[in-house]
Amino acid sequence: MADGPAVVVVLGGINMDLIGTAPRLPAPGETVRGERFYTAPGGKGANQAVAAARLGARVRMVGRVGDDVFGPGLLHGLRGYGIDVSGVAVDPERASGIAIILLDAQKQNHIVAIYGANMGCDGDQLRAVESALDGADSLLLQHEVPIEISAAAARAAKKRGVRVIWDPAPAADIPPAAYSDLDIITPNQTEAEYLTGVSVGDVDSAREAAEVLLEMGAAVAVVKLGGMGVYFASDGASGHVTSYKVNVVDTIAAGDGFGGALAVALAEGRGLEDAVRYGSAAGARWP
Repeated sequence: MADGPAVVVVLGGINMDLIGTAPRLPAPGETVRGERFYTAPGGKGANQAVAAARLGARVRMVGRVGDDVFGPGLLHGLRGYGIDVSGVAVDPERASGIAIILLDAQKQNHIVAIYGANMGCDGDQLRAVESALDGADSLLLQHEVPIEISAAAARAAKKRGVRVIWDPAPAADIPPAAYSDLDIITPNQTEAEYLTGVSVGDVDSAREAAEVLLEMGAAVAVVKLGGMGVYFASDGASGHVTSYKVNVVDTIAAGDGFGGALAVALAEGRGLEDAVRYGSAAGARWP
């Protein structure tokens, strides 16, 4: 339990989101008249960092941005939430990561991400993580930087007794040996199916997928089910937390809000079920 504010280290993607809204997605070769366009700082790592900071945590961000028009704005946005960005490098050779996002009438998001500088993360960022882990409660990881760097960071955190929370998004293979370094893995339905081969469409199938993830070595599996809530499982406990009913504006980064809040709640000493419920509430209210 943290004596003061939770200390959260985030290694992950920092992107500029280019967001458009339209009544529906176009078919191949079709043009659909859009409704609105706007930009917003994003990236799964940055979003989780902001969520944790907004909930009172001291956050140390590690990653890369490009030496381009987006880089300064992305760093400025993170600093505005009090996030320590001394571990974020400026990559002179790669553009900042961007995500092209379309929102349809049902407020569902459809995303194409071009990760740019994020994928340049290397040993420099690993060393920055290792320095940032001193006194930290949790390390948050995702799949918007090279997987091998995330796996090495997880191993470093495990050795220091820092909780590792891995959000396997977007879906990609995790090195089998890395699962034993994960305190908590938090896939959504698509990612859970990718990792386990179990088609997740309800609570029962989420339970089955979670059991596979535990067998693979993760200490806790948390399967996010969107409107159906969240299923969680460990060797000692399991359960289903129902979703909060809200007026959906859009679903962009709701899972990132969940991850940041989960880290804060656990650092504050909440039990797993209570922390999952807290994360669900944060995700429902995001942003």
